Amino acid sequence: MAKLTKKNVFEAYDAKPETQMDKTTRVVRKMVDEDAEERQAKTTQLRNARLEREANTPSETKTTLARKTR
Repeated sequence: MAKLTKKNVFEAYDAKPETQMDKTTRVVRKMVDEDAEERQAKTTQLRNARLEREANTPSETKTTLARKTR
């Protein structure tokens, strides 16, 4: 008879295989996360461009012309 040790008595538990639904969920979550990252990067880039444009544009003072009254 073989000598019993922790290594051969307690076998590693194999997780059940991934189902089609699990695969689909994993792929969709990855796609959604990537889209969110791209959207965040684009938003940040556009915000920085707008702030830079506003900083470089001199403030315009609008003068209102007095209306002639009848």
